[in-house]
Amino acid sequence: MAAPLVLLLFHFSALGWNIFGVWQNFEVTGTALDHGAHTYGGRWKYLTFINQVLQTIFFGICLLADLAQLLQSSKKGASSFLLQLRDSAFSVLAFPIGMFVVISFWSIYAFDRELVYPKALDSIIPQWLNHSMHTFVLPLLLVELFVCSHQYPSKKKGLFTLSIFCFAYLSWILWIHHASGIWAYPILAKLDSVGLAIFFGASLILMVPLYCLGDFLTRLCWGGVKPSKKKKKKK
Repeated sequence: MAAPLVLLLFHFSALGWNIFGVWQNFEVTGTALDHGAHTYGGRWKYLTFINQVLQTIFFGICLLADLAQLLQSSKKGASSFLLQLRDSAFSVLAFPIGMFVVISFWSIYAFDRELVYPKALDSIIPQWLNHSMHTFVLPLLLVELFVCSHQYPSKKKGLFTLSIFCFAYLSWILWIHHASGIWAYPILAKLDSVGLAIFFGASLILMVPLYCLGDFLTRLCWGGVKPSKKKKKKK
């Protein structure tokens, strides 16, 4: 575990960067009337934007947890709650979803950028903001993983919670198409019913190894997870 002040500085910087990125997203896309942010569902139909908001919330929780530990208040319950919330947010949502956004975006982009990020967007969204949403998420998460130990929940509980998020977002995307006739991403408009089923199914399945990757790297870096209280009692 990195020194408390180092963690505080890193989390403060990461939070500031993500807040700036979200703010700039509103500023840049708000001036372009032909941008998808002005259609049904707004920015909230894009997993990229949802993820950036999620990363902002996560690093905000990390900063609060750091401050609680540094203050070492007599009310240790608040600090313990924030640490549990930090670990759950990282393991179940921030890491797998952040990784998915980076991997899926650049994989499709390399194949045919028009399917996910049309060239016309280059005149609306600057390159640095594009990388803020689709690239810099990865190094921030990896630094977080290697400087701070996270307690993972049971795999069953973690994947169940992650699946709830995934199905909620999938339902949201399908509802937007049902209500407005538009798809959040150009690639979805190119697929028939079978293609959509395969694409959505593959995306959901990909979340499982990404969750397991975070768990594996955490164990590799920090030497495993501490046994739960229930296990201790049994012993």
